[in-house]
Amino acid sequence: MSGGLLVAGTTSDAGKSVLTAGICRWLYRQGVKVAPFKAQNMSNNSAVVVGPDGRGGELGRAQAMQAAACGLAPDLRFNPVLLKPGSDLSSQVVLLGEAVDTITADTFRSLRPRLAETAYAALAELRKAYDVVICEGAGSPAEINLRDGDYVNMGLARHARLPTVVVGDIDRGGVFAAMFGTLALLDPADQALIAGFVVNKFRGDRGLLAPGLEMLRQLTGRPTYGVLPWALDLWLDAEDSLAYGRVLGRPAAPHGTEWLDVAVVRLPRVSNATDVEALATEPGVRVRLTVEPAELAAADLVVLPGSKSTVADLAWLRATGLADAIAAHVAAGRPVLGICGGFQMLARAIHDEVESRQGSVPGLGLLPIEITFEPRKTVRLAQGSAVDGLPVRGYEIHHGYVSATDPDLSPLLRATGGAGEGALHGVVHGTHWHGTFESDEFRRWFLTRVAGLAGRTGFRVAPGTSFAAARERTLDLLGDLVEEHLDTTALWRLIESGPPADLPFVPPGAPPR
Repeated sequence: MSGGLLVAGTTSDAGKSVLTAGICRWLYRQGVKVAPFKAQNMSNNSAVVVGPDGRGGELGRAQAMQAAACGLAPDLRFNPVLLKPGSDLSSQVVLLGEAVDTITADTFRSLRPRLAETAYAALAELRKAYDVVICEGAGSPAEINLRDGDYVNMGLARHARLPTVVVGDIDRGGVFAAMFGTLALLDPADQALIAGFVVNKFRGDRGLLAPGLEMLRQLTGRPTYGVLPWALDLWLDAEDSLAYGRVLGRPAAPHGTEWLDVAVVRLPRVSNATDVEALATEPGVRVRLTVEPAELAAADLVVLPGSKSTVADLAWLRATGLADAIAAHVAAGRPVLGICGGFQMLARAIHDEVESRQGSVPGLGLLPIEITFEPRKTVRLAQGSAVDGLPVRGYEIHHGYVSATDPDLSPLLRATGGAGEGALHGVVHGTHWHGTFESDEFRRWFLTRVAGLAGRTGFRVAPGTSFAAARERTLDLLGDLVEEHLDTTALWRLIESGPPADLPFVPPGAPPR
């Protein structure tokens, strides 16, 4: 067979990514050869995969997670177009893993036919290689100002004749209006592909919801395929840092007698904020995102995560008072960690004629290094070791490079082959490697070191925490939710046979295209 399904949403963060992953895991457990697909993703959270030519490439982190749900290694075709916002007006275009351009809204229009052609070709290849491809839309399909030229939502569904389900987040309120309105704003040909709805994040008595679901069916002629309950444990591998609350996950009780408090600065253009998720899986480690200088003073560890706009976010740190709070944290002998762009901000100086084109600007001066940006972008997997030979794996995505350093500066890590990486300077730590805390032994060593520097003598790492196992539990939970709360027989019929032929039109609808 060559089945397919598009999961669309009433809004961003309605639950498209998790529902797609859950359907993928359910099908995978049925023995179906299934793959995920998202034609275009807009996110600064990306993963690195080595392509067929041996070069590293980027795809959206959500698609890497969905690939794992299918029992697959990530494939660049799963997310052929990735847009990485560098400002409110521009984004870097990553096409089949490779950065090819930086665009604005105006220049995007001229590039869109090429992107659509690439996306359609990637989906066609996947449908030949897999029994089923579960596609994820982007944002909402009812963005009527963006419908012309769309190749991600209903443009994709119409091109590939994909039955479509629309998921809505009931926790935000207004879910019935959002689902009805999404359908009613589409033209007749698009509406003919919308087969039904899924309600996400429901809490309470399902009986109270039932009359509304029946009224929605009467109004639209379409069923609701199920109601997914609120699940506190679904927070790993967030596609967008805005999906995070203030505290990541549900911190388990400490293994020792004290907690470790980690404050992560939520930069305006934060990238790969998922780096800190592994820390939050450790019992007794409370990880919170903040933009408040006062909250840094109470933290044991301050983390500066990656950034798609290093120089601009550095200026924001200074304007908000966070730069002074970080300096005071270090002066008090408490640890700081910078990852990728955050590492670069800790330098004495940054020389950037590539990303911000602002030339030389002073860094925070907390590490005796200088950073120079180059047009060549490093995108690759990384592996090596830390203190005492502890194995570390990660990946790199950056334009900035260490161009000058104090010869006596100790590296934080050592790449396979012996080259030093990052910096370890008193209480200040830095690295260009993302994903290092997924290496369990290194994570435990780092947290033990941080606790000692912060004076948390009662903190103890739990010896058996496995991040890989935590991720697998999340994927299995997603599969369980789909299997237990959705009409999987009806979903399978959609995937196998396409949209029903008798779906009614709901006025007013957009003008026919």
